[in-house]
Amino acid sequence: MVPNSSKSLLPYTNHNTTQAMRQAMIFAAGMGTRLRPLTDTMPKALVPVGGKPLLAHIILKLKAAGYGRIVVNVHHFASLITDYLAANDNFGIDLRVSDESRALLDTGGGIRKALPLFDPDSSVLIHNVDILSNLDITAPLPAQGDATLVVSQRQTSRYLLFDDSGRLRAWTNTATGEVRSPYTDIDTTKLHPLAFAGIHELQPTAFEALGDMPERFGIMDFYITHCHRLTFTAYQPAHLRMLDIGKTDTLAAADDFLRTL
Repeated sequence: MVPNSSKSLLPYTNHNTTQAMRQAMIFAAGMGTRLRPLTDTMPKALVPVGGKPLLAHIILKLKAAGYGRIVVNVHHFASLITDYLAANDNFGIDLRVSDESRALLDTGGGIRKALPLFDPDSSVLIHNVDILSNLDITAPLPAQGDATLVVSQRQTSRYLLFDDSGRLRAWTNTATGEVRSPYTDIDTTKLHPLAFAGIHELQPTAFEALGDMPERFGIMDFYITHCHRLTFTAYQPAHLRMLDIGKTDTLAAADDFLRTL
């Protein structure tokens, strides 16, 4: 059963408006199995949408928003991505590659491997390569705590569950009834179910805790494992529009979606 989400979450105030460097990571290492047969010959990051590869759309958006350092992780057809970046002169910014060619580390493991490529004193915006949205990233995400997760009320079977203050407390799969939380007495009916939008920002205070996880792990595993000791908060932007280019049938709609952004 999905908990009641009608009650609005309390807004968070941004206490992180000054940063030494704006930096981001783009997840581009995935196998892209849902986009086959396209990804049988190219990485998902280079699948063209609106006349440009998905990766170019995200890099250009980040660059326009003032991000001076971007890390791209690679695995599937890694050389095609590195060649593409080189051919475009790294888009004229400090663009670095985190190479996972030997082993795909999943989202959480990928972030931890890439940490040495970042300024350790600045937050990192994490952006899935296959997410197109109208999210304004010209300023840091509203933050109060160790990570901010962009969420929405879209229909899905998997939800993050937040309390009235907007703090993450649990995760649930409504199709199976599974609930995951470090709190043994959690009452999901009193929490707010929101869908993750594939964009989140980690503060330096969260970096060290990533070392507690196994070599390969999903970032959601990290958030759920540590939500009782670190503060992970929801950011639900007004009028958020997004498109997940996860399957071939979404590609046809992507060009029209881009024109409306």
